[in-house]
Amino acid sequence: MKNHKWNRIVLKVGSALIAPERKGCSSRYLLHIAKFILQCRDRGTEVILVSSGSVAAGAHFFGNIDKPSLPIKKAMAAAGQNEMMAAWDRFFDFPSAQILLTHGDFQDRERYDSVRETIFALLDHGILPVVNENDVVTTDALKVGDNDNLSAMVAAAADADALIICSDIDGLYDKNPHTNDDAVMIKNVNTIDQSIFDMAGGAHSSVGTGGMQTKIEAAEKATSHGLTTYIINGFKEHSFEQLILGKNPGTIFAPYAKPMEEDLHWMTHTAKAQGEVVIEDGFEYPLDEHCDQLTSNEILEVHGEFSAGDTILIRSDDGKHVAKAEANYSSCLLNYITEDETDAHHQTGPLVSDKNIAVLEHEATD
Repeated sequence: MKNHKWNRIVLKVGSALIAPERKGCSSRYLLHIAKFILQCRDRGTEVILVSSGSVAAGAHFFGNIDKPSLPIKKAMAAAGQNEMMAAWDRFFDFPSAQILLTHGDFQDRERYDSVRETIFALLDHGILPVVNENDVVTTDALKVGDNDNLSAMVAAAADADALIICSDIDGLYDKNPHTNDDAVMIKNVNTIDQSIFDMAGGAHSSVGTGGMQTKIEAAEKATSHGLTTYIINGFKEHSFEQLILGKNPGTIFAPYAKPMEEDLHWMTHTAKAQGEVVIEDGFEYPLDEHCDQLTSNEILEVHGEFSAGDTILIRSDDGKHVAKAEANYSSCLLNYITEDETDAHHQTGPLVSDKNIAVLEHEATD
C-alpha cells in the first residue's frame, strides 16, 4: 500500500525514541518522525500518534533510582506526561490533544465507542491525537501493558488503514540479529502463525528479539481488522523516507483478505476475559452455529468471578481455548447450577448467545 492511498494511519513511537537517555525528552530521533507526520498530513493522510515515554521523560525529576517502586513510576509518568506532550508540540504548527487510556476504556463497549467518537472529532478538526496508556491510574486489572498492543486497539477503534510500529531493529528476523550474524529479515508476512511468533520469541523459542513478541501480537490484532501493518526501525530517518515513497523499509504484514466483523474483532482481540468456563473435550457442535447446545450440562468447572454480560473464555478440559463470549449467567449462578444435583441443572438455558461469541481459531491476545 503506497502512502498516498492511506486515509488514516496510527504511528506507534516507543520510550527509547522519546527519551533515549532517560534524562527528559530529546529531539534526537523525534525530528525525522515529526517530519514524517507533517508529510503525511500534507498528503491528506490523517495521523494518530501512540506515544510511549512519560515514565522515561519524567525519570530525571526523581534522582538516580535503580529500581523505582510502582508509586514512583506512576509519579514519573505524571511528571513526564507534560514534557512528552510539550516535546511533540514544539515540532508542529497545528494543535495536538492528549488521550490517556486504560484497558477498561476498551473493555466497556460504551466507553470504547466514546473513545472512537473523540478520536474522530479531533481528526475532523485537524487536531493530532496523541495516545498513551494512563500509567498514573492504571492497575493490573485495567492495564494493557504495552503500547504495541494499545496502538493496535487504537487503530482498530479508529478505523485506520495502516499501523506503523517503530522498533530498534529494521524489522522481523528469522532469529535474533543481535546474537546471530546470519539472521535474515522477513520482508513480507502474509499469515501470522506459530512460526512467526516463534521468530519473535514465542513460548516455544528462545531466539526472539526483545520487544518483538508484543509487536507481532499487535500486528495480529491489526491485520485481522484489515490494517496493513509495518514494523520499521524508528531510529533511522531512511525508514520514514522509504514509507513516504511507498516502499517497504522493514517488515510488512498483509491484512486479512476478509477482515473480521467489528463486534467479532472487539470480542476476540480487545475484550478481556473476566473468568473462564471449562467444558467437556468432546463437545461436538460448532459454537458459532449452535450456541443453544452449550448449557450447564457441558460445564465441568467455572473459574474467576464474573457477572452476566461480562466476557468469558470458554476452554475445553484439555486446555484448548475454544471461544470468547458474553456470559448469560454470573459465575455465582453457574457454580451453583453445576454443583446442584436437581433438575434445575438440566433446565438452564444456553450459556452464551450466538450473537455474542467469537470462536478462536488460535489463542487470542487480549
